Amino acid sequence: MQPPEALAWLDGHINLETGVGVPSGVDRRRSAPTLARIEALTALLGSPQLEFPTIHLTGTNGKTSTARILTALLVAEGLSVGTYSSPHLQSVVERIALDGDPIDEVRLAGLLARIATIEQFLDDRPSYFEVLTAAALDLFAEVAVDVAVVEVGLGGAWDATRVVQAPVAVVTNVGLDHMEYLGPDRASIAREKSGIVDEGATLVLGERDPEIVPIFTGRRPARTLLAGRDYSVLADRLAVGGRAVDIATPWATHREVFLALHGPHQAENAATALVAAEAFLGGPLAPEVVEAAFAAVRSPGRLEVIGRQPLVLLDGAHNPDGLRALRAALDEGFAGGARTYVLGVLDGRDPDEVIAALAPDPATTTIVCCRPPSPRALDPERLAAAARAAGLPGDSVRVVPEVSDAVRVATSGLDEDEQVVVTGSLYVVGAARSALGRT
Repeated sequence: MQPPEALAWLDGHINLETGVGVPSGVDRRRSAPTLARIEALTALLGSPQLEFPTIHLTGTNGKTSTARILTALLVAEGLSVGTYSSPHLQSVVERIALDGDPIDEVRLAGLLARIATIEQFLDDRPSYFEVLTAAALDLFAEVAVDVAVVEVGLGGAWDATRVVQAPVAVVTNVGLDHMEYLGPDRASIAREKSGIVDEGATLVLGERDPEIVPIFTGRRPARTLLAGRDYSVLADRLAVGGRAVDIATPWATHREVFLALHGPHQAENAATALVAAEAFLGGPLAPEVVEAAFAAVRSPGRLEVIGRQPLVLLDGAHNPDGLRALRAALDEGFAGGARTYVLGVLDGRDPDEVIAALAPDPATTTIVCCRPPSPRALDPERLAAAARAAGLPGDSVRVVPEVSDAVRVATSGLDEDEQVVVTGSLYVVGAARSALGRT
């Protein structure tokens, strides 16, 4: 298949992320969860996931940034690394990377063509995410990666990525998100996420809540490396273009390392990634390896600075915890000037909670409400109503449905000290990157 044909074939599968193809009244995640489809699919491919070791990641926020930092560390160490993450910002090829570089559409088309030839032998047609998961694992086996870094799509226990067997499991944190699928409280969500922890594995646990930790340790990992107890960020300072961090791990203390990512929360992600890499390797990484990896890492759409004077920043924060982390990062590293948010969220978010998490200053903030390019988009008028109810003047709240138009409106006629922050959904951030000419 040529790339257009292959991508059209992929798009013909049920996509639970967007809701495309899901019959009315049916949600396969809410119905009896199963790994049967992905297990059958990978079995027909020759069980590629058994050909390499995996580091498996879950968590409410920070998964993708942690996966990117972890990949950079392992590549800098000289390993061949396959990385699987989701969702993508602009192109589906972003989800599958070799040594940190996304594959191209031709290679993806070849992987999809192989799956298309065997799909007829399956009793139940796989989903969009299951097809991509199988494609990534198939590629990683084909090129014989030394290790795969695999990020869950949703939860853990019933995610298609659970088909892997991981000697190292990583949990960034547990927050309230996807509650309609994972459960009504943090304990329920933690139980779902703990499903990635195999008995006898090493668990790197960024979540510190003493009521939540036992849910993960109850999975009987051989060793648990807990944030704040076994590893920690000793220092985290603002630096030009990122952070200057000191991180202590069970194997070493890494001091005065420049991390080329913005936001205080990225230091915690870096510490978790570093511990995971050292746990996998069984010893400390050399200082020059850590320095090279931290300086080179990029995480598009996560506190990504697109322009300065005026500042244009993109961040895919999509739940209250993420939005509060964004606001803290803005207050620390990007204070000053009037700020305009280009804001769009998916249905299921509470507009009042979204606005409260951003804590906009009515005197200096404008909000341009838009519609994420997704069938699950929340009506931007509801966001606008919440912003006005929070005290923003009527002339500081606008509704511009198309993301590209919203970005154009927000960035027009700004002074050098003003800011535009695009956030609320990775769908909004991806569309904004395209509108701003970033690939």
